[in-house]
Amino acid sequence: MPRAWPGWLSAWLCLCSAVHGLRLQQYLYFQVLSPGDIRYIFSATLARDFGGVFNTRYEQIYLVPTDPPEACGTLNNGVFVEGQIALVERGGCSFLSKTRIVQEHGGRAVIIADNAYDNDSSYVEMIQDGDSRTADIPALFLLGRDGYMIRRSLEQHGLPWAVISIPVNVTSMPTYELMQPPWTFW
Repeated sequence: MPRAWPGWLSAWLCLCSAVHGLRLQQYLYFQVLSPGDIRYIFSATLARDFGGVFNTRYEQIYLVPTDPPEACGTLNNGVFVEGQIALVERGGCSFLSKTRIVQEHGGRAVIIADNAYDNDSSYVEMIQDGDSRTADIPALFLLGRDGYMIRRSLEQHGLPWAVISIPVNVTSMPTYELMQPPWTFW
């Protein structure tokens, strides 16, 4: 007759199998340097199974909202995206398709903001769309409220892009220096 496991061991095995299925979010942070009214540090999540990594820290690089915002085809402002980071809106096509379009226009990375402008807390896990295509540039997901506030600020100031620093290492910053957006809780 098999011997019963101690109660604590059974509970531990249940907990381990439950936690094993969870995936921790990997956050990457960037800071808007200009315009000044949104000079905050924003958090974004990396695409799960496509896209590259940041091998370089960009002290100052343009964050260019794409035209059209969903970036599902040729970009009207593709010349401005070249060598910069594109800000794209979710919807219309897959995350991978958006990333490839920005890559084809010479973008160094893409930040895809949720199209739910009131979303200030739920990150979406970006995955491949099921075909054999791939992308080499980093792809990040940004909360809808954050994307909306960045775009709104640029429109109010009549600016074609923001200046950002990416990635930002927040672990080395004192808490009082973390300029997070007032509408977002980390």
